[in-house]
Amino acid sequence: MGILVRLAVSAFALWLATLIFDGITVGGTTSKKVLTLVLVAGLFGIINAVLRPIIKTIGCWAYLLTLGLISLVVNGALLLFTSYLAGKLDLPFHVDKFWPTAVLGALFIGVVSWFINLVMPDGKDKKDRRQPPPPRNHQGYQYR
Repeated sequence: MGILVRLAVSAFALWLATLIFDGITVGGTTSKKVLTLVLVAGLFGIINAVLRPIIKTIGCWAYLLTLGLISLVVNGALLLFTSYLAGKLDLPFHVDKFWPTAVLGALFIGVVSWFINLVMPDGKDKKDRRQPPPPRNHQGYQYR
């Protein structure tokens, strides 16, 4: 269930990015746009899950040297690569250029996704609230 929620959040963030940035486009009818955004969000998630750890491992020195700012460039490159793969899969999603469209678009998508996931409650919070901690005596030891 959590994966579907994250997928919907990513698709929503992608849709907002298509509204804000002229260089990020999705084509087709409304139903085709929704399906395309969901598929591209899944593709973007898979690309990030597979390639980002490899890039971070290989480019560890660049992350340290730039204090992490290189991640903006990496995120933009991954969004541009997602656009390339979407074109190969005949999905009507396109990012036209690397700077500023892909870099700022990836930054926007990341910030919007982070904020929505921050605001939305997840199941982990409910599990922790169900069971109160065991009572303690005045010395701090738990009763058994």
